[in-house]
Amino acid sequence: MSLIKECPSSPNCVSTMTKQSQKKMNPISYSQSCASVNEKIINLLNQFPRAKLIQRTETYLHYTFKSQIFGFVDDVEFFIDDIQHLVHFRSASRTGYSDFGANKKRMNQLSLLLIKNLN
Repeated sequence: MSLIKECPSSPNCVSTMTKQSQKKMNPISYSQSCASVNEKIINLLNQFPRAKLIQRTETYLHYTFKSQIFGFVDDVEFFIDDIQHLVHFRSASRTGYSDFGANKKRMNQLSLLLIKNLN
């Protein structure tokens, strides 16, 4: 069962599990073990200096990302669906209304890196 919440009505969120088409992104498929995917996500996000691991389970990872200039905090979550072999994610700003596309840009970048590392 996923811990990932629905995106709010504000435009500062993207997710693979949202029902809101303008915020919807594609999940990432994988063919490795859940534990291997979990480790690869952690190793990848360890390369980002403003990313901090908040919670980790076998199938769920919660990170915060702090913006460089103003220190705004975004929540980034990953759900590893070991039945469908998909990595779902959500990235959302904690404050404000618009993020000027920052969450989508981040998740596009992370998605490309994860696809490269998981396949």
